Amino acid sequence: MNINELLEDYGCLTFSDDVMKERIPKSIYKAFHESLDKGEPLAKETATVIANAMKIWAVEHGATHFTHWFMPMTGLTAEKHDAFLEPDGNKAVLEFSGKTLRKGEPDASSFPSGGLRATFEARGYTAWDCTSPAFVKDGSLYIPTLFCSYTGEALDKKTPLLKSVDALSRASCRLLPLLGLEGVTHVSASVGSEQEYFLVADEFYQKRMDLKLTGRTLYGARAPKGQELEDHYFGSIKRKVAAFMKDLDNELWKYGIPSKTKHNEAAPAQHEVACVYRNVNITSDNNHLLMQLMQDIAKRHGLRCLLHEKPFEGVNGSGKHNNWSVVTNTGINLFDPGQRPERNLPFLAALACTIKAVDEYADLLRMSTASAGNDHRLGANEAPPAIISMFLGEELDKVINAIIDGKELEEITTGRFQTGVSVVPDFSKDNTDRNRTSPFAFTGNKFEFRAVGSAQSIAGPNTILNTILAEEMEQMAKAIEGGKKPLEVIKEFLTNHRRIIFNGDGYSAEWEKEAERRGLLNNKNTVDAMKCLKDEKNIEMLDRQGVYSKVELASRYEILLENYNKAIRVEALTALKMARNEIYPAALHYLRDITKTALDVKATGVDNAFMVEDVKELSELLSVMKEQMKVLEKEIDNISICECDVMGQALLWRDKVFVSMNTLRKTVDIIETKVDEDYWPIPSYVDLLFGI
Repeated sequence: MNINELLEDYGCLTFSDDVMKERIPKSIYKAFHESLDKGEPLAKETATVIANAMKIWAVEHGATHFTHWFMPMTGLTAEKHDAFLEPDGNKAVLEFSGKTLRKGEPDASSFPSGGLRATFEARGYTAWDCTSPAFVKDGSLYIPTLFCSYTGEALDKKTPLLKSVDALSRASCRLLPLLGLEGVTHVSASVGSEQEYFLVADEFYQKRMDLKLTGRTLYGARAPKGQELEDHYFGSIKRKVAAFMKDLDNELWKYGIPSKTKHNEAAPAQHEVACVYRNVNITSDNNHLLMQLMQDIAKRHGLRCLLHEKPFEGVNGSGKHNNWSVVTNTGINLFDPGQRPERNLPFLAALACTIKAVDEYADLLRMSTASAGNDHRLGANEAPPAIISMFLGEELDKVINAIIDGKELEEITTGRFQTGVSVVPDFSKDNTDRNRTSPFAFTGNKFEFRAVGSAQSIAGPNTILNTILAEEMEQMAKAIEGGKKPLEVIKEFLTNHRRIIFNGDGYSAEWEKEAERRGLLNNKNTVDAMKCLKDEKNIEMLDRQGVYSKVELASRYEILLENYNKAIRVEALTALKMARNEIYPAALHYLRDITKTALDVKATGVDNAFMVEDVKELSELLSVMKEQMKVLEKEIDNISICECDVMGQALLWRDKVFVSMNTLRKTVDIIETKVDEDYWPIPSYVDLLFGI
């Protein structure tokens, strides 16, 4: 591929704004953007013209069908495909109207609704999200849409995200003129996402029931080598992996997804792809498409892409770092400190509002990253702790302390980085270091929210980020409108909420004690994290900002806990089946053979005590394993007859079933180290992590 082909192919499968502009009349294009700018409904005539242009373009790119593509509360995407072809007597015509573009009607009772929809209340609607471009994939035109119930409640992740963007824009446009920033009519959140993932050989994946059904290994003794030598991170990329990455980049660029960086991550078989910043709604759609493409392309290379947060014990898990900033329609990044941050009032105000937001609503931020998969990762030595805190760096700390102490703000000077090598020139360095142990770190002109799980949709966390910042901006605007000076309010925010700032080692035991002393929450698992959705303070704020109604929040509480319960249930049943039908029989087979060998040796008159020792040890382990399987089965059965609510069930899955699963796993992993490899029925960690 030459440079011209590379540039021409970029975005070729996307019905972008430029494509639309070329294919519809100027008056229609103008009317479309006026509707977007004013937040008004799209006229039927405008939608009809756009639909026709979109249909022609899609057919030219090989599409025969179209689908409304949406994000139900499963955390995945959903699609139903309809043909453009319509019968017309003895022939067929291509039909795609403005109404069809704007509206679809999937079955709303078949998706998680948290009680919003009963089985007999099936009607739901998808509505075209015209802020996110349509695209062609696998012979279908994909139209990004919202998904709501017949009675208007959001049943998806996109609708609240778009509402949070509106809330943030309203609050910013109220606050910024009070800070002397004129001409701002709209503010949007800009996000760049980093996606971590594992690649394993398909031949090994197919032999692991746990990977196929749960996305992670429920059993597996650690390999002799893991990531101890730190030789995989940024290391040379294996040829087969490089071929996958090349194909992935080419596909992403065709969809206009700005894939920028690729590299090996810390754990063996772990990798990362990072994309450039875009509007948060588009980035959210792009990331969902990215995850689909990764899994599809991996199969073509004889690989499997694992997106689970913790596929393997003993090595790093995977996250999805969410780089978040807030940008005005005039091009000003409110999180950019500039050359003189101590004199940059909009930046100081945005920073103070963010600090207050993260402190007051840390429970909501933690909840937004909670899942059964992410529970394995948060708090380990490769991920930020479950305690939400903020890292700002030494220089911004000086600015904040000066404001709080009422001292003169000193100018921050940029240092020079010197290597000490004569032939290498020195260069300016950033004013702040990086802190990879912080869940919410300032990294120059943005905040990096590192607690998001690799399999999660970024829509949920960004919905919360946008909303809590909007809330605090309104509070600041209200205080200034009431007669307080901006710096006075900024000082008040910083003084009352500086406890959330921590620049040290988030992995240390000392920080956990210090966080408790400061009164910071430490919700270590999903069950505890979900309780914040019952807090009236949170319910009233999210309702007041117009992002979630009280009914919608109640449904999220039910859905997210149900998702947790179902995930643990599938894992428990899979663990039990693998233990009972694969591992236990294989280990018994090996025990029989070594017992026979020991008897044969004894018959020759040779001392076989060392062999008898092996037989006894394995026999005892299998006896323990047998009892642990019984306990696990009993704990699963007990929940099926439990008459408790969704939270009560979640507590049982967490405190009984999950604990029994881990106990069984420890025994099985020891047994694996005692059994000949030829007898072991599933691929080992050596196969999975080093088998490409």
